[in-house]
Amino acid sequence: MSFDRDALSTALAKHHRVARVVVAEAQGSTPRDVGASMLVWQTPQGFGQSGTIGGGTLEYEAAKHAFCAPRLQRLPLGPAMGQCCGGAVTLLTEVFENLLAVPEDVFARGPGDMPFSLKKALAKARAQGVLKPQLHGDWMIEPITRATRPLWIWGAGHVGRAIVATLAPLPDLAITWIDTDAKRFPDVIPEGVTQLVAAQPEALMSYAPPEAEHLILTYSHALDLELCHRALTHGFAFAGLIGSHTKWARFRSRLRDLGHTDAQIARICCPIGQPDLGKHPQAIAVGVAAQVISGREITESYGERTG
Repeated sequence: MSFDRDALSTALAKHHRVARVVVAEAQGSTPRDVGASMLVWQTPQGFGQSGTIGGGTLEYEAAKHAFCAPRLQRLPLGPAMGQCCGGAVTLLTEVFENLLAVPEDVFARGPGDMPFSLKKALAKARAQGVLKPQLHGDWMIEPITRATRPLWIWGAGHVGRAIVATLAPLPDLAITWIDTDAKRFPDVIPEGVTQLVAAQPEALMSYAPPEAEHLILTYSHALDLELCHRALTHGFAFAGLIGSHTKWARFRSRLRDLGHTDAQIARICCPIGQPDLGKHPQAIAVGVAAQVISGREITESYGERTG
């Protein structure tokens, strides 16, 4: 088990302030091993969560008090929790409002300067490639796990639905799907796809990983333009915009007015996909999927399919 940076990023985009509770140390019989974690956020009804540290009273109390708990807390499960497990766990609870403190490879944190002995142990573990979650005194060490390719799809209209249905089964894509209204999504979201609903979806762009790929295909040209603007400001690995050459010519002009250079604007691919496959949503999805999989930037026009 390791620190899931993408899961935290997605939770922050939706809930803005998220507590993470991780089993930092386990002794004896415990419901979960070191590294098991859950994310907790506040709701009008109390709290919501994803993940698990073992269920039962331990999990409920940890989630309930996640935003006011001490950083490290050792709990004997029998006497303190009334659970059948006879062991004890140490929980590390941290509250996040952004990912600025979370690095890309290994998350090592604790009070003061890192002890020299820990630096040596960490260097050795990295070299051997056997780093595991572990607590050293008050310092917690966790390797970071990340999806291979984060893909953010903006828009749940007919083309967006077709693209998500086509790409969702691919194991190396971590898809985040965004729109303004839950009613715009299908009743069943493909497994592994993270659904985000936001009245102002452009505000979520800042939560996307810098290496994310984006497909922008909303119902609104104004929203498409704002998403392009924010993507150029935020940074990305790839950005594709659905539309015609006419639409893209207008967008290029407006993006220049917003302060972006021609070289920067040229990083956005528009139109996307393979026009020879046709304009049916599923045909568009096939072309876009081929482009995403291969990494090609196909720029032939689909014509005036978006109005």
